Amino acid sequence: MATIMNDRIDVRISKEQKELIKLASELRGFKSLSEFIVFCVNAEAKRIIKENDNVLKTIDDKRIFLDALLNPPVPNDKLREAQLKYLKFNKANGVSD
Repeated sequence: MATIMNDRIDVRISKEQKELIKLASELRGFKSLSEFIVFCVNAEAKRIIKENDNVLKTIDDKRIFLDALLNPPVPNDKLREAQLKYLKFNKANGVSD
């Protein structure tokens, strides 16, 4: 059964990028540049999602992580001490903020 294509993504790329992608598409034997791009983007999207799922396995893990990013806890004494040591180290080694 054929897949119905009813959505579109438009991108702008340089002529060099297009030639590179076109060559790769031809080397792999794809019927069209669009078919190759969809194949590659789909494969990369799946790889990224799988990689993410290896780090944050459950929906609850993802929720906890996102909550920590959006609502970070108040720094405790050890974190403040670590920050001071970091700033002193950078200053002693001529590193600016």
